[in-house]
Amino acid sequence: MLTDIWTVIWKEWRELLFQRGSLRGILLSLIPSVLIFGVLLPAQVGRVWVESPASIVLWGWLAMLPVTAIIADAFAGERERHTLETLLASPLSARAILFGKVGAAVGYAWVLTFIMLLVALITVNVVDGDGRLLLYPAKIAIGGAILGLLTATLSASIGVLVSLRAATVKQAAQQLVFASIALTWLPLFVLSLLPTQVQEDLVKLAQNGNTTAIYLLAAIILIILNFGLLLLAMARFKRSRLILD
Repeated sequence: MLTDIWTVIWKEWRELLFQRGSLRGILLSLIPSVLIFGVLLPAQVGRVWVESPASIVLWGWLAMLPVTAIIADAFAGERERHTLETLLASPLSARAILFGKVGAAVGYAWVLTFIMLLVALITVNVVDGDGRLLLYPAKIAIGGAILGLLTATLSASIGVLVSLRAATVKQAAQQLVFASIALTWLPLFVLSLLPTQVQEDLVKLAQNGNTTAIYLLAAIILIILNFGLLLLAMARFKRSRLILD
């Protein structure tokens, strides 16, 4: 099973880098994200970017962006290129194909996120290091890595569900843009509807509360969501239905 999943992951990475677009094109497409989140914003924020526990939230958010950019192609792209039937006719199990597609997107996003955060760390040291070496505290690094993995998986799970039913990559990408906006802004919108006193209490809790407990709760919620979405994707992943579609 693990060997089959890795086979699908490697297939996806190989196609992403060398078939869907040149390696040079992929690298050029990463430059805007690296410049914004690796240079411009860290240079403005300074050492707070490295030292503040709130940066863990940014780690999680950054990991979602690259997933949205490529997960639309997972099955809709295979359908457009007329390779879906060949993939489904292979001896690979349905779970291996599904988890391989998700794993490839998550791995790509995770690596890109670490590249941006490494560049950001270098930027902060240059701009606001004052001769000292600034590093991410272990608590922030570990928490951010875990949160980034979970949010990337959440984005990939939603993307796979959309790509399974989308007729084209463009259609899937458009639907995922709306999903990403909802995931980003819906919680803020809901918070804005709460009474002012409740909002102030939540802010105080975030500032003065146990950040470890808060992030642990967030991780548990994300794990439950990911588990449910992957189960739903497995239930919808039917070889015969996808071929007929």
